[in-house]
Amino acid sequence: MSEEPSTWKRCSSCKREIGFERVYWVCSVSTCNRKGTDFAFCSVECWDAHLPVMRHREAWAEEVRAPSRTAFLREQASAAAAAATPPLPAKTGPGAKEGDAVREMLVIASRLKQYVRARSGMNTSDGVLDVLSDRLRELCDRAIVNAERAGRRTVLERDLE
Repeated sequence: MSEEPSTWKRCSSCKREIGFERVYWVCSVSTCNRKGTDFAFCSVECWDAHLPVMRHREAWAEEVRAPSRTAFLREQASAAAAAATPPLPAKTGPGAKEGDAVREMLVIASRLKQYVRARSGMNTSDGVLDVLSDRLRELCDRAIVNAERAGRRTVLERDLE
């Protein structure tokens, strides 16, 4: 049996401990709050120290309260149970339904963002990738129907029109 943690998390800047049910600060920028980065700061000064590194255009520190020990342990247990459950295989091929397969990204994010920046100097939101992937699925679905109507098992560029 593993030992229960004495603190909730460590500060992303100074590495001091942040206790359960204590106030801490997070960055308002969504990329700092994603799973994997999930920055937490013990003070506004520590939050301020990450700004030169992250180069945010506009950001502020948001005050948050750490979870209780029981809530944290419950969350850890449910995450461990979810990780232990093997995913069901996705259906593919004829007869597969829209919701059967995992909806994966169909666009290379870095290439799309690079193209938009080169053409316009603008940034691209991550939400664009989901919308664009959905549109590509619709276009491919129509192309598949066109190829089937023509009696082919290969989708050609003319099927996309």
